[in-house]
Amino acid sequence: MPAPTLDDIRNATETLSRLTEYLRDNPEPAEALALVEPLLDEYTGVPIQLGDALRALARALQDHPGRPRGPEVSLLFAELRTAAWEQTDQFALHYVIDDLRALYAKTPPPAQGCGRCR
Repeated sequence: MPAPTLDDIRNATETLSRLTEYLRDNPEPAEALALVEPLLDEYTGVPIQLGDALRALARALQDHPGRPRGPEVSLLFAELRTAAWEQTDQFALHYVIDDLRALYAKTPPPAQGCGRCR
């Protein structure tokens, strides 16, 4: 697999920014949930991917032969790994999306027309 470029990563974060702006415009709930669902997939979503990337970063830096040594460096690696686990723990948000989808499916659509017309 080819290494991602800085532009690839910037494009991904730009897409997330566009999604945030779009969600601020109050789209239909079904569409909003559908757009966010892949981000929170329990196996491939952002929390899992970010946690894996942080662990891989810690491993790559720690295994590099020219890495700095010392207790402060070990502490930084430990902080990266802790952050990775904290990110990965957010996979449970996948179930929140499922629950929200179920709630919105049960909610009747709003009545059309003004109060007098109903």
